Amino acid sequence: MSSDFESYEQDFGTITAEVTNKIGRIPKLSGEEKTQLVLNVDKQLEEVRELLEQMDLEVREIPIQSRAMYNGRLKSYKQEIDKLEKDFKRSRIAYSDEVRNELLGDDAGSSENQLIKLREERAHLLDNTEKLERSSRRLEAGYQIAVETEQVGQEILSNLHSDREKIQRARERLRETDANLGKSSRILTGMLRSQNIASLHCHATSPSLSPNGKR
Repeated sequence: MSSDFESYEQDFGTITAEVTNKIGRIPKLSGEEKTQLVLNVDKQLEEVRELLEQMDLEVREIPIQSRAMYNGRLKSYKQEIDKLEKDFKRSRIAYSDEVRNELLGDDAGSSENQLIKLREERAHLLDNTEKLERSSRRLEAGYQIAVETEQVGQEILSNLHSDREKIQRARERLRETDANLGKSSRILTGMLRSQNIASLHCHATSPSLSPNGKR
């Protein structure tokens, strides 16, 4: 299991390095070229998120004594992807000075303040979006915990039901054993009584002998 996790780690490192490089290039581009690079980065980020999901599943299969170490590594990777996503969102609305001047032309100086204001508003919207996404992830994590807790509860109830059936069967066998012992005891008691009665009858009907041995 740990070998699979480490394989996912290598893929994660390769893709995130490419994404980091591309995010740095986005503000320097414009038009269709920028759009294509944004789409490419978005696709790679989705691949990274899928890798994290696979790594999370692998960690759950790792023995408990080793799980803490892998959980720590997975947590750092999740923090890294969160930072990359923030940088990516900012890069999509950012422009280098060269590109900005090209887009605005002669009005670059007069439109600087408007561009700054627009950038601030977009950054504010991105922050709100990130807060909503974090809340959504927390809700999903809470839901997953609830589902797992319900599954554990169902397993416990199933085990209790099975144990209850075993106890009931044991009680039934004990009652049968008690009944058989009682029946055997009555039979033995009847046999002993019959034997005692027969012995007394034989003794009573036997002729007594005189002291000299004659009847």
